Amino acid sequence: MNSGLTYEQETFMQDSIPVRLGKLATNLARISQLFSDSTHEDVVKSLIRETMYFLEWIAPDIDIDNAFELANLGRFLTRWLFNWEQAWNDTEAKNQIIQELGIWSDSVLQMSKLPAVQQS
Repeated sequence: MNSGLTYEQETFMQDSIPVRLGKLATNLARISQLFSDSTHEDVVKSLIRETMYFLEWIAPDIDIDNAFELANLGRFLTRWLFNWEQAWNDTEAKNQIIQELGIWSDSVLQMSKLPAVQQS
């Protein structure tokens, strides 16, 4: 094991880039689903932190255009965290964030070139 990496980072980095992007897209979809239920605030915050790490760990290994898009995603998540109380407690803001998370999740999944999983 590389002593400079955490166990989570090393495990994540062993996956192919498409799989890592797929995990990122899944996290975004999970955040979107959980965000609408106010009982999951701590879980959502934890998933956002994990997602920010995923962004950091993926960006150096992808092309510049996709890395730029992931940087924009990181800025979106960071702005949201800075305005957490407003976002968490305002239904209109929540709905906007949920919609944007869905768009980001779809975009990252397309970037991964993995097939979309049909929800039943």
